[in-house]
Order: sequence, then C-alpha cells, then structure tokens
Amino acid sequence: MTKTWLLLATLLAPLSAAAQDAANLSPAVAPSAQGDVSVTIYNDDIALVQDIRPLTLRSGQVRQDFPDVSAQIRPETVSLAVPDARIVEQNFDFDLLSPSSLMEKAVGETITLLRTNPATGAETRERARVLAVNGGVVLQIGDRIEVLRDDGLPVRAIFDHVPPSLRARPTLSVTLDSSRAGTRPATLSYLSRNLGWKADYVALLDRRSGTIDVQGWVTLTNTTGTTFTNARTLLVAGSVGSVEDDNVYRPGRPQRRPTMQAGTESATREQLGDFYLYPLPGRTTIADRQTKQVSFLDVKGAAATSGYRFVNGWLGTAEQPQSAQSIVRFSNAAQGGLGDALPAGTIRVYMRDARGQSQFTGEAAIDHTPQGSKIALATGDAFDVKVRPVVESRTRINASRWQTTMRYALTNATAAPVTVELVQGGLDWSDTRLVEQSRPGTRADAGQNVWQVPVPANGSAVVTATFDTRY
Repeated sequence: MTKTWLLLATLLAPLSAAAQDAANLSPAVAPSAQGDVSVTIYNDDIALVQDIRPLTLRSGQVRQDFPDVSAQIRPETVSLAVPDARIVEQNFDFDLLSPSSLMEKAVGETITLLRTNPATGAETRERARVLAVNGGVVLQIGDRIEVLRDDGLPVRAIFDHVPPSLRARPTLSVTLDSSRAGTRPATLSYLSRNLGWKADYVALLDRRSGTIDVQGWVTLTNTTGTTFTNARTLLVAGSVGSVEDDNVYRPGRPQRRPTMQAGTESATREQLGDFYLYPLPGRTTIADRQTKQVSFLDVKGAAATSGYRFVNGWLGTAEQPQSAQSIVRFSNAAQGGLGDALPAGTIRVYMRDARGQSQFTGEAAIDHTPQGSKIALATGDAFDVKVRPVVESRTRINASRWQTTMRYALTNATAAPVTVELVQGGLDWSDTRLVEQSRPGTRADAGQNVWQVPVPANGSAVVTATFDTRY
C-alpha cells in the first residue's frame, strides 16, 4: 500500500506542469490573506490567534471566506466581530488540496494519463475514468480495467479541474447578514492546537568562584499547517484550564526532579491573572513546520554552590554502595540570583574542563518557579561519592510498633572534603519517632529526615539512626 501511494505522489508531483494542460485549474497560490495578526501562545498546546482583516461586503446575506487560518483550529472557539453584520453560519474547510485528495475526489470522473516512452521520449495520452482509490488507483480505460503500478514507467495524471470542496489553504467560511454595504474591519479570533513553546536554559557552573551563568531560551514550534505572517507574539507561562485535558495523555514527569523552596518575591514581569507574560520583541513570522528560538534571560555571575544528595527509601538496604546525586544549588531571587520568574523547562548544566572548554554535565527539568525560590538541581550521579544504606536491625516492640536501626556508610574518593545531604524517606509524621541518631538531623517534611554529613577528602563517615514506627 505504501509503494502505491508513493507511486501516486510521483504521478501527481508535476501538478504545476499538468495545470498548463487544464483550462480551468486554480491559479498559483496567493500571498497570505491574513491581516493584522496577534498570537498568544500558552504552555499546554493552546494558542489564541487574533486576526484583523478589512472586508468589503454588500448589503444582505453574503458568504465570506477567511483563508490562511490554522489547520488545527478549534472551530467551536471561533469569534468574529464585524460592525453592522451578524454571523448566520460558519464552516471550517479542512479538506486540503494534495495529490492524494485530488485523486480521491476524482472517483467517478475522467482524467487524462500522460505516458512517456523512456526509450524514445514519445508521449501518449489516454482518457481514463477513476473507479476507486482504495489502497491503490483503479482506472477504466476504454474497455479494460487497469491498476496503476509501480513499474518504473513515467506516468502523469492530468485533471480537468480542482473540485470546489478542496482548498489550497485551510479556510474558514462564514455566512454574514450585513445591514449595509461597504468596507470595515473584521476581527477574527480562535484557539488552535499545535502552536506551542517551551523554555530551555543553558547554565555554566564555575565551582571555584561559586557562580553560575544562565541563559534562557524560548523554543517556539509551529505545526499548525499555517504560517502566521508578521505577527505580534506573546508567550504565557502557566497552565490554563481546558476541558480537553481530561482526554489528552500527558507523560509523567522525569524521576530526577529538582527540589525547590518556593519564593515569595513579586517579579517585575507583566502578568495576566496568575500567569507571567513573555512578549517577543517586535513582530515575527512564525512559519509552518518551523522551530524558532528567542533569548529571554541572560544572567552572569549569579551565586551558586554544588554538592551531593542521597535519598533512601524506607527499609532501603543495599549490598553495594550507591552513587549520590550531584546537586547544583542557586536561586532566582532579585539579590544575588537570576532575578526573574522562571517558566517550566529543562536546565542543562555545563562546566569548563582543564582546557577551558565547556562540557555538558547533566540536565534536570523545573516547574514554573516564582521569583525568590531556592533551586537544587540533580544533574547526575556522582562517580566518587557513594552511600551504602543498611537495615542493621528491625525489632517488633508490640502488635503495632516496630523499632528499626539504619546505618549509612558514606565514602568520598575525591581530593576535597564534601558534604552529602542524606535523606531518609518513607516516614510518617504522626507515627514515626526518631529514637536515636549519631548526628543531629532535621525533619524536612512529614516523610523525610535529613542529615548534612561532612565526608573528609579520600575518607568516609557513618550515620546511624533508630526509628520507632507502626510499620
């Protein structure tokens, strides 16, 4: 079936040449019919398109076409405001002109087959009636039935006309009832899918100076089937509600998530309700099937530190030492930090090697992050810093209580001392008591106890803790 459609595409590829043989084919594709376009793009595969076009209408009912709307338009969201006119009916014509659709619409009609003899170059023409296009093209030529085959012979299909139901471009057709004749502006707005954006960050960490350089990029992707020409573009950071969310599968988040202490600073960036706005400077053309990148953040020398974290699940025990996570910590506070609210995205961290070249060291995703937050990115697993958690003993105290002793052995094979954030997870605030611990820790939340453990250069450290629990 695939080869047959490849053949069909080959047959119809020289359609412009075939048009010279047909008297009433449509003219060449016109420039964009869009007017003054504004596009607002949200994070969740939703975009608002607003297009102001001048219309010249006569009085009474009139049919008006709006070509060059998004092919992914949600027709039920269309709003059209025309002074002194009301909407009677609207239709979205998404059956677009293509080699396959042209052949499918020709079923029952007669076309011309132009065959070229590869040896002599001589051309012969035959009239053929299209009987079916079901996994291939079935034709009636005179008294015989023929199936177009992929036999290597050059064949071109020539159509007498383009069916009126096929559109060269996505088109919204509207029937208007105009109370007067004349030209006036029409404001068309609608929601569209397949026009989205995401944030990406490139961070250069300097451990010696304790600083980080961060550049933020907006990556804009258009797969709507339509180019938006010279558009004002506004990006909205935040998740807007949509009734379609219940029917859309959204993949789970990566396992290596950053920790964050949410900030309480008000960003100076413009807001729309509970969302932050990121306008693109000037007007821009968002071409179909194009990815565009625009810088929105460029900060040098923000304060940053690096360290290690190890999270152990409840009753987690290991026969072999496990790698701690490499952690990069910084903030987006106004003083000493990045100084801006951060849209959700991926932060990729680099460091310079001994030759001064930047090398990739890991990445992590962040959620929408208010200004003033403290961020800890887990960028990878440490080679030289290990932790081996062991359940040393577990004793049943009574029918509903257990006492569990954990031992954590930490090792550091680097030439510098490190501090490991050791986290015991899986606890319960109301039913867990820390009976004994070899070094002071803190209860970070209902489910975790945390120790900051210094481990000497080329050395080791041990932490023990006894928990009283109901399980």
